[in-house]
Amino acid sequence: MRISVLESAPTGPALVACRPEVSDGPSGPRGSGGTDGRRSPGGAGGPAGAGRFAGAGRGRDPLPPWRSASDDGETLYVAQHVHGPIAVPHDGAEVLLEPGDLVFCRPGGPGGPVFPRSGEPYRMTVFHVPRRLLDLRDGELRRVVGVPLRCAEGVGALVSHFLSLVAAETGVHRSPTADRLVGNAAGILAAFVTEVVTEEDSRAPDPGARMTARIREFIEAHLADPALSPATIARAHHLSVRHLHKLFEGEGTTVGQLIRRRRLEACRRELGRSPRRTLTVAAVAHRWGFVSPSHFSRSFRDAYGMSPSQWQRSASSGTGLLVLPPSPRSLTDRTRPAEGPRGRPSGGRRIFAP
Repeated sequence: MRISVLESAPTGPALVACRPEVSDGPSGPRGSGGTDGRRSPGGAGGPAGAGRFAGAGRGRDPLPPWRSASDDGETLYVAQHVHGPIAVPHDGAEVLLEPGDLVFCRPGGPGGPVFPRSGEPYRMTVFHVPRRLLDLRDGELRRVVGVPLRCAEGVGALVSHFLSLVAAETGVHRSPTADRLVGNAAGILAAFVTEVVTEEDSRAPDPGARMTARIREFIEAHLADPALSPATIARAHHLSVRHLHKLFEGEGTTVGQLIRRRRLEACRRELGRSPRRTLTVAAVAHRWGFVSPSHFSRSFRDAYGMSPSQWQRSASSGTGLLVLPPSPRSLTDRTRPAEGPRGRPSGGRRIFAP
């Protein structure tokens, strides 16, 4: 995960517009400057590969990273408002952001912050988040991209405060706990999005949407139960199995696939958090509702392109290099596998985090 700063020029009303000058890691491009080819003043030194945007001259619109990058589906940009009159178009109006508010942006996505032309100072922190770190369905993300998310209270306030601390800590990307901090940041962002979507569903007049939200909550609460199945879920909600499957027709997945995907993701997280390796793969699988260790291993390999033990070893290697398997593509909503050289599926990828 990278962090960049987007702000007005300190000497006048010129707006800034460019790319971050610092790469994610040794393998990425280094020292790239702004759109005018110059390095930005101040250079690096921010957290997690933080970079400042170079000035683009007076009168130009800012060119934040989600507008200058191509949409490869691999990166989301989470813009955190710090200060200044920045607005986001939403529901036919421009909504002014408050300090700490968040906006998810992606290349080609709707909306995005609108920056002042009056010369008033402003500042935003932009978090470049690898899509695969976010434990969210594409449908959930689509519902929050370009939407101003208020962070004055509740989970939103916790998320915004944590991100502010990460952005302010200049040495965090060299810390031995950097991988875990990045994972925690992605985890609380995903939790916040889930809360926003769930709250929106609870207010929706569509009873089907409310029932689907309740069913998802039920699945999350019972993932560890080996008996969890479409039949038990339907019975607990006084539905027929046929009606249950009909509710999920527009979700891009089936109930059985959702259960398996969520269990695999839970196992992946737990195996990645077990540096002692005292917890066996079979024990983790059993804890999350898999009855057969061999079936779990096959499902994990099919979903992530590596065995559970390979993932556990790479996650606990202590090298600071996180080898992240992709999300279970075959079990998510209509996503395409990442491609490597010559169009072949790339499987896992190496991420220097942060």
